[in-house]
Amino acid sequence: MSGDDLLADGPKTPERRKPRHLIDWDNPPPPRRREPMSLTQVQRWVISTLTMVTIAHFAGGIVLAALTVSPTHQGGRLPLLLLAGVTGVCGVAAALAIHRRPLLSPWLLLGWLPTLVGAYFVYWR
Repeated sequence: MSGDDLLADGPKTPERRKPRHLIDWDNPPPPRRREPMSLTQVQRWVISTLTMVTIAHFAGGIVLAALTVSPTHQGGRLPLLLLAGVTGVCGVAAALAIHRRPLLSPWLLLGWLPTLVGAYFVYWR
């Protein structure tokens, strides 16, 4: 055995393991496969989006009406803001019903967003 043979067959160092959070490009993970959405699911998403956008615009218009109430009739602002909130809650409930989800859900609180934004501009700004 010569010295060159010893260097070639020298002590093997154990292969260093790569951290698991990094991608090993020599052995990539299999691609995730999602099932395509059915036509019914797409239709539900489209109609619920249209419903929410339409009702949100209506609620926003009611908030704008509350903002434009003359200073001599300020008593009409609060009922308009509450009506905007009820309208928003009905819009969220409609979207939940379209997706066949329970109507009593924390998502209903999202319907009060027009009222909160309108109250900020009417009373605190």
